[in-house]
Amino acid sequence: MNRDYPLEKVRNFGIIAHIDAGKTTTSERVLFYTGSQHKIGEVHEGETTTDWMEQERERGITITSAAITCFWSKTEEPDKKDMSKKFRFNIIDTPGHIDFTAEVQRSMRVLDGAVVVLDGVSGVEPQTETNWRYADDASVPRLIFVNKLDRTGASFERSYKSIQERLSNKAVRMQIPIGEESAHEGAVDLLTMKSYTYTGNMGEEVVIGDVPENLKEDANKYRAELVERIVEQDENLMSAYLEGNEPSVEELKKALRVAVIANEIFPVFTGSALKNKGVQPVLDAVVEYLPSPVDLPPVQGKNPKTGEEVERKPSDDEPFSALAFKIQTDPFVGALTFFRVYSGTLEAGSYIYNANTGTKERVGRIVRLQADKREEVKKVFAGEIAAAVGLKDTKTSHTLCDEANPIVLEEIVFPEPVVSLRIEPKTKSDQEKLGLALRKLADEDPTFRVSTDEDTMETIIAGMGELHLDILVDRMKREFNVEADIGKPQVAYREAIKGTAEVENKYIKQTGGRGQYGHVKIRIKPLEKIEEDAKIPHNVKREDHFEFINNIKGGVIPQEYIPAVEKGIREAMDRGVLAGYPMVDVSVDLFDGSYHDVDSSEIAFKIAASQAFQSAVQLAKPVLLEPVMQVEVIVPEEFMGDITGNLSGKRGAIEGMEDRGMNKAIHATVPLAEMFGYTTSLRSMTEGRGSMTMEFDHYETVPQNVAADIIASRK
Repeated sequence: MNRDYPLEKVRNFGIIAHIDAGKTTTSERVLFYTGSQHKIGEVHEGETTTDWMEQERERGITITSAAITCFWSKTEEPDKKDMSKKFRFNIIDTPGHIDFTAEVQRSMRVLDGAVVVLDGVSGVEPQTETNWRYADDASVPRLIFVNKLDRTGASFERSYKSIQERLSNKAVRMQIPIGEESAHEGAVDLLTMKSYTYTGNMGEEVVIGDVPENLKEDANKYRAELVERIVEQDENLMSAYLEGNEPSVEELKKALRVAVIANEIFPVFTGSALKNKGVQPVLDAVVEYLPSPVDLPPVQGKNPKTGEEVERKPSDDEPFSALAFKIQTDPFVGALTFFRVYSGTLEAGSYIYNANTGTKERVGRIVRLQADKREEVKKVFAGEIAAAVGLKDTKTSHTLCDEANPIVLEEIVFPEPVVSLRIEPKTKSDQEKLGLALRKLADEDPTFRVSTDEDTMETIIAGMGELHLDILVDRMKREFNVEADIGKPQVAYREAIKGTAEVENKYIKQTGGRGQYGHVKIRIKPLEKIEEDAKIPHNVKREDHFEFINNIKGGVIPQEYIPAVEKGIREAMDRGVLAGYPMVDVSVDLFDGSYHDVDSSEIAFKIAASQAFQSAVQLAKPVLLEPVMQVEVIVPEEFMGDITGNLSGKRGAIEGMEDRGMNKAIHATVPLAEMFGYTTSLRSMTEGRGSMTMEFDHYETVPQNVAADIIASRK
């Protein structure tokens, strides 16, 4: 079976935005115009294709990233039905809410391009900036669509200015709007100097005409700016342009494509998805400027057996390699593993090698998704996104490949959870179902963690925010029929040390017969950050938050007991010393000790090390750390004073203010502990007119008086 679509005609891209910028509405228009559905679903009517989970439809927000395959021929194409002229789009609609930020992060890793949707009233918002940062980290080429230009207070120029200031000065206008707010009709394309207006109930008829008289002056000015930005990217065009020869539209498009793929230019488009204006030119731009898998450099990875750098070109003839970027539990088929194929091909029914676990798994079936509908395929090719049914041990971020040519692709790094709560099943039968539900949800979502409190034996779940945990508990009820009582949300505090300490500890137990003997001397100090490519000595074991240095000379502690010492220290770190919270960023140096020929054992050294570590922490100025959030509150001007005073009273630091449409935006950093239930109190303080977003920023030492209360409540 051969590929049904040339690789040059495939576009893998995502639609990303701040919550409520109109991202899902834009996706729905895309599906309508590409012929994937006959009726447009509306978010406010709860009928969208990409938001297919019940919770998404009820709340009107996107929670999981949905993958959709559809086809598009350019707007000017006379025969829209000719499949040979069409391009295949694999689109991922990602969530905008900060609690589901991991969905955006993992999608970025497998996309070749992105369309960033902005609200034409608010311009660039905090989550847009966060998503832009993720796209920068993954070097993903982007187009920008300024949406909602039909709304009162919308301004393309103000939004464009916010893009230049807050995202990138490499952004450049491709269009200017024809009218704004209620007078919005369409846009002028600055490259071709044509106007685009939309007729028909759904704006499906695109009327291409001349630039309206009243916009000619602006259009000429901005076109000159655009042409200059494009020719700067190409020496030949530049020299011709300086000699007074303006390049043709085709030459400009070619140079612009190269610049967009190199992240040197971010083209800006405009319209109103809800009013069916401006989506088709964005789809044309995806074809013309965003990369196909062939336009990108080969994917890099490591050979798990030799540790050597290896690469895979985007070709069907290369050995198979793919990255699993999402697991989704499906009530009918079990786990669906979404993967992006970087090279080679994969057939249903064949075996694949998981390079992270070193195991082989059989791919039962392969499906292509249109959100919640699926089409079964026999074979997938390089550059495609699909989902496999039947993989049991594959988790998010695992590399699937050909066993004879193994490769491990770079893993996706997810943020640590900051909010936790206790969960207790209501009945015995709920208890059995709870374990299964939690395991499946944790497989799906790498930012959701499940643990057990060793003192109370209660189950604790942790996530990225109150909404995140709220949705997961709701899914447990609906999808797994688990009834559970949940506690109040708790802050995920951490413990750390500020000083150094040296401790000696002997664990000796004589009870007749064989006794126990373990003796260690350790030094502890705060973990220092080191450069990424720094050489780590062979006797040092280093991870994100922990370093273990084995400085035992001359066998004073036999080698077989060293892992037990490390294990004892790790367990003490997990349990915490101050208030029972996990300890982070500690370096432990085991430099001396002794052993007994008969009585020494692994357990004795484990206990000796654990006790030594606890004593050392008490001497090394232990502190509590708390998550501090980056908060943005948007309120009408008359409430500014109340809100800033209220945030300061929550141990918050006000970092700045700015105009945001008709309102004011206040930026602050505030400890998470002070922010529970803030949305509700904000509404009552602002007569329902205020809104806020927050995301994790960093961990900071808890002030002593606050820490004393927390420690007392945990004893």
